[in-house]
Amino acid sequence: MNLINSTEELEKACKTLKKQKVIAIDCEFIREKTYYPIPCLIQVGYEDSAFLIDPLAKEMDMSAFFKILQTKKILKVFHSGRQDIEILYKLSGKVPVSVFDTQIAAQVCGLGEAVSYENLVRVYCGVELDKSCRLTNWQLRPLTEEQLNYAAGDVTYLITCYEKIATYLKENKREDWIAEDLADLVDISHYEINPEDAWQRIRHNSHSLAFINALKVLACWREKRAMAQNVSRPNIIKDDLLLNIATAFPETVEEMKQVRGMRSDIARGKLAEEMLAALNKLREEGFDKKLVKQDKEKDVSLPAGAQSLYEILKLLLKIKSNEYGIVAHLITSEKELREYIKNPKGKHNILKGWRYDVFGKTAEAFRLGKITLSYNPQTHHIDFKEI
Repeated sequence: MNLINSTEELEKACKTLKKQKVIAIDCEFIREKTYYPIPCLIQVGYEDSAFLIDPLAKEMDMSAFFKILQTKKILKVFHSGRQDIEILYKLSGKVPVSVFDTQIAAQVCGLGEAVSYENLVRVYCGVELDKSCRLTNWQLRPLTEEQLNYAAGDVTYLITCYEKIATYLKENKREDWIAEDLADLVDISHYEINPEDAWQRIRHNSHSLAFINALKVLACWREKRAMAQNVSRPNIIKDDLLLNIATAFPETVEEMKQVRGMRSDIARGKLAEEMLAALNKLREEGFDKKLVKQDKEKDVSLPAGAQSLYEILKLLLKIKSNEYGIVAHLITSEKELREYIKNPKGKHNILKGWRYDVFGKTAEAFRLGKITLSYNPQTHHIDFKEI
């Protein structure tokens, strides 16, 4: 384990990393009060050792490490790596290439959904990790020996876990089963921020034209303000108040004061002034009628007659996911299942590739009345019988 806090040390470490076929990466960061995560430590595991890179070190040039991240012949292993990749993207401007995520892969290895790194290490390495430093302040310097050992542990076992998972995937011919999710993990669209899309992350019940347009404008305003100040969204204004303002659609300060949950200091301050300006500009420019359709398409509702089929296919999905030791949503989501029932002749993922073999073929046969399901009290299993 080596703590690296200078450009010279990092460039020397990268010469070692260049020789590796597989490296493991994890990041310690803080994000409670900021919009962007603050990277505090980057751990890189290789063979039986690890480098700990201090991104807070003064005058640290990380270009050599960023080149490693873009080297295709070196596989970068993460565990639940979306936030780590977000940090690396923010630092370097690029997402890493040749990426593997052990949490994603564990979903087809019988370990269930969102398995923790701690449990993964327990299963594959027989080691109980000390997680006492999990909630320490990684931004403070100097880091303690205990913190450094804890951080190193997050990557030193990860390569062993990867090797055992990779062997299982190959022996059971399941590499393709996680290919889409691994590709999605490094899809740059997840890490490029578009404030215009911020409204789609806010849960709401109304689908009126005025409300949806107001919500989009207000969410975009809040997103831009949070980004500019590097503070969390709730630090600007919380979702529930933002929804109340969108519903009320106020034109004046007096109307803003009447919004449910509105504090008087906000109503009289700059935030209210900016929100009113955004809403009044929306009134002048007119509503985007396409937004309501876009909003409603997120929810795929079923006619009453199809609800029973949906419930049975959900049960069938659970049966098949248990049979193959794979997380159900990796086969299909509930939304995709509803879409299949509404339009069974569409281009659905469950009707092609390994998903068809595991689930789609049986779902189709049941939908067409070619098989029945029955419980076998002797075996305690659900049996499928052709009609």
